[in-house]
Amino acid sequence: MAATIDIKSLSKTFGTGPQAVHAFGPVDLTIEAGSFVSLLGPSGCGKSTLMLMVAGLLEASEGAIYFDGERVGAPRTDIGIMFQDNTLVPWRSVEGNIALQLELRGLDPKPYAGRIRDLLRSVKLDGFAARHPYELSGGMQQRAAFCQALVHEPETLLFDEPLGKLDAMTRESIRTDLQALWMTRRPTVVFVTHSIEEAVQLSSVVCVVTPRPGRIERTIEIDLPWPRDMEVKASPAFTRYVHDIQGIFRDYGVL
Repeated sequence: MAATIDIKSLSKTFGTGPQAVHAFGPVDLTIEAGSFVSLLGPSGCGKSTLMLMVAGLLEASEGAIYFDGERVGAPRTDIGIMFQDNTLVPWRSVEGNIALQLELRGLDPKPYAGRIRDLLRSVKLDGFAARHPYELSGGMQQRAAFCQALVHEPETLLFDEPLGKLDAMTRESIRTDLQALWMTRRPTVVFVTHSIEEAVQLSSVVCVVTPRPGRIERTIEIDLPWPRDMEVKASPAFTRYVHDIQGIFRDYGVL
């Protein structure tokens, strides 16, 4: 069952004394179960810091995070996580890289063989299971990394700018894959991005993060039909969302 994430008075400061850097917060936010929430803001505003705290990989300076009422106090093994730079290891095949995520969680990969095949098929990599990462394009590597994040069937997915280094055509293709995966299972998704268009296309909710120290000043529900294909992106409603969010960032002085 997808989790509701409650963020309470959360903040993060790096260092102490005169050299301390207040990176993020304080922030209060509820991410509803099964929603696709984008954290949208300029580089350096603390989006990734928040995601790492949600994952339990970074300790908060103040405040707390709860998954369905359970406080986050250590790295969570029941989530899927994906970064801008994928975590594929070069000495394993695509299939072996996906299985590695199971092994790291103490799970036997054998019962998951069918799921791995299904995931690879869903992202059009079913003919590349035996290939190594260096034999794949950047976009294909990111598709394999999506499979890594999903193989243990997590109900919460965290993405830290996973499409940031890809060309425009590959980004659009993987956005389509990501939408399809979310629409099929409806996990709770937290997606970090600095692309306004990407946030509007993918999200049920966009959280606008201010320049550092990052605060969530505005939460915008995106009322557009799914899937968000090229026809939806060409609609006046899509354009209005993008234009309105651009105006918010112009007011911050970052556009």
